[in-house]
Amino acid sequence: MPGEYPVRFGTAELLADADHPGGWQLSVDGTPQSYVDLDDPTHLEFEYVRRMGDVIDCFGAGREPLVALHLGGAGCTLPRYIAATRPGSRQLVFDADGPLIELVREQLDLRSVPQLRVRISDGRAGLATRHDDSADLVITDVFKQASMSSDVATLEFTTDVARVLRPPGSYLLNVADGPGLLFTRRVVATLAAVFPHVLLLAEPGVLRGRRFGNVVLAASAVELPAQAVTGRAASAAFPARCLAGDDLKSFYGKAKPLTDADRVSAPLPPPNAF
Repeated sequence: MPGEYPVRFGTAELLADADHPGGWQLSVDGTPQSYVDLDDPTHLEFEYVRRMGDVIDCFGAGREPLVALHLGGAGCTLPRYIAATRPGSRQLVFDADGPLIELVREQLDLRSVPQLRVRISDGRAGLATRHDDSADLVITDVFKQASMSSDVATLEFTTDVARVLRPPGSYLLNVADGPGLLFTRRVVATLAAVFPHVLLLAEPGVLRGRRFGNVVLAASAVELPAQAVTGRAASAAFPARCLAGDDLKSFYGKAKPLTDADRVSAPLPPPNAF
């Protein structure tokens, strides 16, 4: 099972976690894409994925099934997590890398996840096929190697996410950014132009612009559980800050929403980021 495998967007590598039986890291061209625990799908190794899990846990009573749409799959860590923590959930993943998904099916037991479907498609094109008011949760984590796809950060795309979400539904987005967080500020301004409620989670060093890292964003037409999320983030093994309300408005300030006509490329991580 460990080894290198050719996939659509490069060379995938599967590495067993010597310190954690059942743990596997999936990378593409040296960039970590997913960590999957075959023995315990509730184990979220990557910090940003744990933050996304915390936000999901705070929705509703925390156990009711969800209809979830995932744009970007790789090892399908969060679909596995939702299936384990919210039994009965129905989930659909869109991922453009067919050979990578086939690798995950064969080597990381993807077929065992209940009520999970995977379609080989670009995330934005896949989203366009979904019916209005058809999902409780949309999660976007779309990267090609180390760079986030900028076409899933625009106003037009975000408006389509809002169309697909049910009125109380929520949107989760993973952004990777560096010092200054200029790209993230524009993404937040984009979300705020569509959704009345937005929150941001990031490790303090990333938020202060000291290092490159992940920023988790959540958005909804209804009030988000900011207090509960803040508590979880502050008490995590790697604490994160949560910004919402006026603090978040101060963060993005006069940043302009991204549009299809005014799209900028997401920043690339520095060579030593991983």
